[in-house]
Amino acid sequence: MTTGTTGTPDTQKGFRLSDIRAMFGGGQSTLRQFGILGSLIVIILLFQVLTLIIRGAGLTLSSGNLINVVNQYSYILILAIGMVMVIIMGHIDLSVGSVAAFTGIIVAKSMADWNLPWPLAILLGLGVGALVGAWQGFWVAYVGVPAFIVTLAGMLFFRGANQWIGDSSTVAVPAEFRVIGAGYLPEVALPLPFNVPTMILALLGVAWIVFNELRLRRIQSKMGSSQAPLWVSVVKMVALAAVILWAGWMFATGREGTSFPISGIILLVLVIIYSFLTNSTVFGRHIYAVGGNRQAARLSGVKDRWVDFFVMMNMSVLASVAGMIYVSRATASGPQDGNGWELDAIASVFIGGAAVAGGIGTVIGSIIGGLVMAFLNNGLALLGAGADAVSMIKGLVLLFAVGIDVWNKQQGRPSLTGLLLNRRRSVADFAGDIPTPAAAQAAEKKETATRR
Repeated sequence: MTTGTTGTPDTQKGFRLSDIRAMFGGGQSTLRQFGILGSLIVIILLFQVLTLIIRGAGLTLSSGNLINVVNQYSYILILAIGMVMVIIMGHIDLSVGSVAAFTGIIVAKSMADWNLPWPLAILLGLGVGALVGAWQGFWVAYVGVPAFIVTLAGMLFFRGANQWIGDSSTVAVPAEFRVIGAGYLPEVALPLPFNVPTMILALLGVAWIVFNELRLRRIQSKMGSSQAPLWVSVVKMVALAAVILWAGWMFATGREGTSFPISGIILLVLVIIYSFLTNSTVFGRHIYAVGGNRQAARLSGVKDRWVDFFVMMNMSVLASVAGMIYVSRATASGPQDGNGWELDAIASVFIGGAAVAGGIGTVIGSIIGGLVMAFLNNGLALLGAGADAVSMIKGLVLLFAVGIDVWNKQQGRPSLTGLLLNRRRSVADFAGDIPTPAAAQAAEKKETATRR
């Protein structure tokens, strides 16, 4: 076995190439060895072909359908962002659907009955989410009640509170509030056959991909670590740029007045913020450390109770955001809002590669898992499948996704999430001072030996 410049096995040298292979399905001959991103691509193409055969036109990749997918599932993807952090910590949150509904009815009532301006109503909704999260975080972090029990109680309490406050009826929201859930990037008065702001957004996405890839290579060069050949990075940047520009064009050339949704903008901003938080901050490393080995992280100086508290509070704040987006899109808050949302969010996270035992998971992986669920729902609906078939298929997909991940780990095969996480840690471990779970375990052993 050869070694790279750092003395480690030469797997690092082809590491970026492995990322590219995983991006396009892992380079394996069977579906169960595809990466989750490859699975998403296969699902999209499958429904594109099926709708072409059965409905006479490929509907899945049409402009109108892509816009509908973002509109209809953005709130579930927002929930998945918070849920992955909860699951990395080894917890679960069953209350997110009820918290979203509870926030939705309070925000709707504040505008309808209390004449509160919609910007203040949004701030009120965020405040409600923070208070609910602080309440649940207190019980989890400082009283020590398992998150499963705390959030199960919260699911029951806030569902009842929603129906009590709204008197089990719907409450309409004003038209200006509906922008956040049913609005689109504005049209620009230019003689162009596409929505200009949407294409600018796509170009910004391409610029970010190029900047991030070049920054990573520069960091690796400074660290003296082994790098993949330059052509691998070029292929990756070109492929991602092509996908982003194609998607931007599809959104920009939809029917007039329906370009990229505002809810999609909110989702993108949250993905960027939370990807940075989990990948590039000390607090993000604390989340992984506590989730990987709580006792070792505690011995290393990590304040695990504060991490528990913040993660639970953050989940409820994001649930409030999701609830407000849904209410604005539905034009009213009702007693059945949020039913089953927690299951879709949890399924998205596990399909995206998070570990049941905690310590593993990524924001991007959870978004991809959420898109798998979204396109499954959407594709089956386009084919005319009933709710019973949709529910059964989603259950099977979740079971097989987690089962395949467990089986791969037992066989010693890395998953896409494992590769991405190892890559992230290889950079962060070199640059930072906060120990990783592995380093924390070593510290724990050293502490035990010293005591003896």
